[in-house]
Amino acid sequence: MRYFLILLTLLWAAPIAAETPCGPDAACEIDNGDYHLVFPPDWDGKSELPALIWYHGHNSQAASIFRSRGLIETFANNGYLLIAPNGAPLPGRKTRAWPARLDGSDRRDDIAFTLSVLDDVEARLPIDTARIHVAGFSAGGSMAWLMACHAAERFAGFASVSGAMRRPVPAENCQSGPFNLIQIHGFTDKQVPFEGRGIRDWHQGDLFESFGLARATNACRSNPDNIAIEGEFRCRDWNNSCETGGLRMCIHDGGHGLPKGWTDQARAFFEQE
Repeated sequence: MRYFLILLTLLWAAPIAAETPCGPDAACEIDNGDYHLVFPPDWDGKSELPALIWYHGHNSQAASIFRSRGLIETFANNGYLLIAPNGAPLPGRKTRAWPARLDGSDRRDDIAFTLSVLDDVEARLPIDTARIHVAGFSAGGSMAWLMACHAAERFAGFASVSGAMRRPVPAENCQSGPFNLIQIHGFTDKQVPFEGRGIRDWHQGDLFESFGLARATNACRSNPDNIAIEGEFRCRDWNNSCETGGLRMCIHDGGHGLPKGWTDQARAFFEQE
């Protein structure tokens, strides 16, 4: 009986795998790039899936999603489809990067690329279009900010870990929005400090400048509605004072990394009523 059930599971999974070759060994390819998928382990193959787009950090790659215990346990195991686009390789190098800024260069348009990834996923699979979220780490966190500021209409919420809205930022508010966004950042982060840092001819952006822009976009007052200490996180919330949308900033004592519990913070923020 046990082997019969295993066989049934394999037979059920085979058509899905054949239609969506986006696993650890075979990315799904589209114009200008590719992406990987992680499915919820108990998905029935028919029900609409909430989704989380995940942007890897600088010099990482989308396939790292298959080794991310936090993302799998917190999101995939709770019914989310994980979508991991690959950053574009830098010329002459294997390094994959997310420039995450609009600077008039001839780089790949990563906003358009992300939307093309999403279009391709939606053509393959039943997606709950009201529950598509975005998250990323470091440069990937800056990509989450970029998408919030320029393509918020397609997404329910954003989570940036150790990233900020890279300069140049819009003068007054984001062209798209309002949006829901949680920022998780280490107090001792020297790679992407709160103030950002200049790198050659560009700047990582200032975390507080980013939140000022987000508050302007959401029409929030300057001071938070709530300040709380939740375990390792010190969080500030802008919700009731905003005309629409919600913002949360959670600081921890660590440095540049993915702190334990960040996925729980992000999912709770995404799913709040």
